[in-house]
Amino acid sequence: MTKMEKIEATDAQAAPAQDTPPAAPVRGNPGARRRGLTILAAVVLIAAIVWAVFHFLLAAPEQETDDAYVAGDVVAITARDPGTILAIHADNTQTVRAGQPLLDLDPATVDVGLAAAEAELARSVRATRSDFSKLNETGAAVVQAQAELARAQNDLARRRGAAAEGAVSGEELSHAADAVKVASANLALARSQQAQSRTGVQGTTVSTNPAVLAAIAAYRRAAIVRSHMHITAPIDGVVAQRTVQLGQQVAAGTPLMAVVPLDRVWVDANFRETQLKDIRIGQRATVTADMYGSGIVYHGHVIGLGAGSGNAFALLPPQNASGNWIKVVQRLPVRIAIDSADLQRNPLRVGLSVNATVDTADTSGARIGAPARQAYRDGASDGGDPKVEARIAQIIAANR
Repeated sequence: MTKMEKIEATDAQAAPAQDTPPAAPVRGNPGARRRGLTILAAVVLIAAIVWAVFHFLLAAPEQETDDAYVAGDVVAITARDPGTILAIHADNTQTVRAGQPLLDLDPATVDVGLAAAEAELARSVRATRSDFSKLNETGAAVVQAQAELARAQNDLARRRGAAAEGAVSGEELSHAADAVKVASANLALARSQQAQSRTGVQGTTVSTNPAVLAAIAAYRRAAIVRSHMHITAPIDGVVAQRTVQLGQQVAAGTPLMAVVPLDRVWVDANFRETQLKDIRIGQRATVTADMYGSGIVYHGHVIGLGAGSGNAFALLPPQNASGNWIKVVQRLPVRIAIDSADLQRNPLRVGLSVNATVDTADTSGARIGAPARQAYRDGASDGGDPKVEARIAQIIAANR
């Protein structure tokens, strides 16, 4: 047998071994598998029952909504008088304190008006002082006219005595009577001029004269307009919505920027009307913001419920009495105040989305909000500036 034939015989003997089918896998115990699935199902069912008991029976009653947003005051800064933007001291995202400069307008034209008002005040003081001098002058004229009348009356009396003795002619007596009439007329004219002069200054001083008071008011108005050229922040907050640029000409009432006090923001949680049954003023609430995640929890309390749903105050409120009607569950905004300490640690921004949960276990609170109170302290008025009042007194004293 050749070598080739040996190889073919060997291959022929190995071929049947390759055609043998593989052994079937060994199957597990079906009973053990069923018992495992049964145990797993029992564990899941028990867990569901436990969760339902704690959630519906043992857990504290509460209402939750994710239709809630951060709200706050947006204090608009507007131009109170026309002018040109000369300087911008604060920009968007920057924090400012109350009284800190925000904008400066060009005061050149206003300064001219203030100087004109100052000159008018000085002129009024001098004119009033002149009126007081005229009153004294008319008083002297009355005294002089009285003396002239007395002299004329004495002359007439003497001439009448002389005429009875025939020492004075009738013509001279007639001239003496005419002199008395003229002196009487001059006295009446002097008294009329005195009354006219007294009318302008009677019961007043230089400082309280109507003309001077009008000039003082004009000066104060010019000073107030001058103060409007320097705009300061009315409250503490963050600058937003700056719309003006350097050199821009603005008119009175033009919005310039806004200041948002982030330490006084609140949450408007829009609960469904079916959730409002047990919500009361003063109930505790927790809030989580999408910005920080559920790991940071804000604490607060309910301070009020809205006076109506959003549809009630819409520009075009629904008219359910006309046409086909489909009931839609309404939502009512519930205002939640946030603790200031939580806001300081993790500031919120107006308009952010949050999740709000109100603990409704205590229903002893009121359904209506507390009486109105002052939200902010009284702002400083533009009038009554001590520097302006001191300048007015200086002008009056210099021209008295």
